Amino acid sequence: MKIRVNAADHEAPQDATVADLIAQLGMNPKFVAVELNQQLAPRKRHAEIRLSEGDEIEIVTLVGGG
Repeated sequence: MKIRVNAADHEAPQDATVADLIAQLGMNPKFVAVELNQQLAPRKRHAEIRLSEGDEIEIVTLVGGG
């Protein structure tokens, strides 16, 4: 199915979850914040939240340093 991730077109499998997408992108789920259709997706629910055709996802990575 077609979704948008950080303003870019992306293909995801049917019934993919937010957690599946994070894994597919090779990101560490501990260090990302996810917004799905302008709503924060709580980390503890990433494995439950199913993506749908046309969803818009913003993923922000957390970076430490000084």
